[in-house]
Amino acid sequence: VLIPQIPRLLGPGLNKAGKFPTLVQHSDNLETKVTEVRSQVKFQLKKVLCMGVAVGNVAMTPDELRQNCLMAINFLVSLLKKNWNNVKRLHIKSTMGKPFTIYG
Repeated sequence: VLIPQIPRLLGPGLNKAGKFPTLVQHSDNLETKVTEVRSQVKFQLKKVLCMGVAVGNVAMTPDELRQNCLMAINFLVSLLKKNWNNVKRLHIKSTMGKPFTIYG
């Protein structure tokens, strides 16, 4: 009785925070589903002046990070109305490191 009410009660708040619950069927492999959900990036383009996106982790090689950065940048720029004309600067940064400008 409680499970069907979760999206209605918590949905608006969780959706704004980008943490909407993911449905898991009994037949799903839980480990695969967790890996799939953790590798997804969800973002909202409204009137956002700044956006942060995770593109890698410490276990990745520099080539894998470069490839992920290029794919993420190209995908996000393709969603903008004026493509690269709407991009002022791009920075890359680790969790505790200083930002490094890669564009702009």
